[in-house]
Amino acid sequence: MKKMRIRLVGLNARFTHSCLALFCVRNELEQNCPSAEIEIYQGTINDGYFQTLLRLTAGAPDGLFFSAAIWNSELVVRLIGDCLRVLPGVAVVVGGPQAGEVGRLLPPGGITVVRGEIEAIGTDFYADLPAGRLQPHYAGSFLRLPVKRLDFPYRDEDFRLHLRHRHIYYESSRGCPFACSYCLSAAEKGLWHKDLEQAFGELGEILRHRPQVVRFVDRTFNDIPDRALAIWRFLAAQGGDTLFHFEIAPDRFSEEMLAFLAQVPQGRFQFEIGIQSTNSETLAAIDRRIDPQLAHDPIRRLATAANIHLHVDLILGLPHETRATFLRSFAAVFAMGAHYIQMGLLKILPDTPIQRSAEAMGYLHCSEPPYSVLANRWLGREDLASLYWFGECVERFHNNRYFVSLWRYLRAGGEDMARFFQGLLALCQQQRFFELAATQELMCRLLCRYLTGRDDEELTRDLLRYDWLRCGHRFLPPCLALEEGREQPAATRDRLYRTMPVAVEGVYDLGGRNHFFRKASCLRLSAAAMQVLGHAGPDGKSALCFTARQEDSLFRFNQVIIL
Repeated sequence: MKKMRIRLVGLNARFTHSCLALFCVRNELEQNCPSAEIEIYQGTINDGYFQTLLRLTAGAPDGLFFSAAIWNSELVVRLIGDCLRVLPGVAVVVGGPQAGEVGRLLPPGGITVVRGEIEAIGTDFYADLPAGRLQPHYAGSFLRLPVKRLDFPYRDEDFRLHLRHRHIYYESSRGCPFACSYCLSAAEKGLWHKDLEQAFGELGEILRHRPQVVRFVDRTFNDIPDRALAIWRFLAAQGGDTLFHFEIAPDRFSEEMLAFLAQVPQGRFQFEIGIQSTNSETLAAIDRRIDPQLAHDPIRRLATAANIHLHVDLILGLPHETRATFLRSFAAVFAMGAHYIQMGLLKILPDTPIQRSAEAMGYLHCSEPPYSVLANRWLGREDLASLYWFGECVERFHNNRYFVSLWRYLRAGGEDMARFFQGLLALCQQQRFFELAATQELMCRLLCRYLTGRDDEELTRDLLRYDWLRCGHRFLPPCLALEEGREQPAATRDRLYRTMPVAVEGVYDLGGRNHFFRKASCLRLSAAAMQVLGHAGPDGKSALCFTARQEDSLFRFNQVIIL
């Protein structure tokens, strides 16, 4: 009997990503169709189309299995159509969250759609596949299986071949404790967790290969706080430089967890925290049962510890969310101090509860992936567009390391940040900012203009200077030039070179003194700025030296020394 050759296809958003589903499908196929020859192919949505088509059809495989998601489904539809033209007899199977939509967009009879997890697909699929009699649809539910088990998806050779220089995706659980109406997980309730000893063993196998990033795909990693803490403790004890990414519920932190997390080494953990909204009516409408008040303190404490990168999500376009309530949600989240605030558009995904009630709630949305919202009963088209650009303004100015000291100062002073960014957005639109490259210098120039006339204008400009030099620049741009009458950076450096000792312990020695001052940038800030930054010296005349050496911190700022 001829050996069936099957090519598994994952089209990722970027090269560093990987497709966990391919490895799970491979293992199931090898177990249930041992005579099949399985090949894994991972490309990206940015690869040349014709090159991708040639790679998929090379050698005329008997079967092509595609993983379809929102970001690649349009490409998958196009590729399948052309693959069927090139290889008329090829068996095409599509799985993943967008499999149903892909099936609807292609002529009937050409492909097989698999809904649900591959581990739950019945034995009839594996009998039909080699016999050449695949049906149009197969389905299964992992959470409804009487006996549940997830085996380790990877092998040693995967790390050398398919996962080299890529993020490693790992699941320690399936299901979600929430049933948010906009999410595909709302269709199926339930949770299942791997035994901790199994998880420890599998994570140990992954860490043997010293990956750069391991991303946990658990939809709510800390749904059982004690279990999450046990895994965190295991990972922290392994050492190494791997970054671990987790999706976290903001209201499920115990005091023991927070105490442990405060001790985690810099840059080892990264949290994506789904808040979505702080409006109680909105949270009830989407069936997201969290208490926003309980979220504030843990995130603020984690941000203060400054050792874990915090990415917080808000969603624009949710039911009952007006312009006013969305801006209140933003202000509440900004006050928590997270490093990254993502304000994504709601997507009306097929087969979700919100999609079934979209018409009743007045939703207007794009008909193609990613199905972004355009308007609803609570936000007209113009209001939603305005808030979208508000989010883009925050994305450009806040979600980087450029102005950290400025945001910290404004947060501590109780600034109305929703009003602040609305004013900044108006200036950006007047200057056609969103049509230009968002360089740090351009954003500095706009911030300087926006902050002109404030009572604290001199202080805020000094904070911008401090942040500019901490980012590795050696000279101030024109918009941050010091005012006439203040000691200029070159003069500050010359004065320090003349007056500082020939050696300063931990800073430079006699042999390295000239090199230190040649590479350093020096700046004398106002007393008020030094006080805000926590750098005020005993005589009020201290200057700052920004060295060429980077700190061991989340943002990798250049080291600052007070002289």
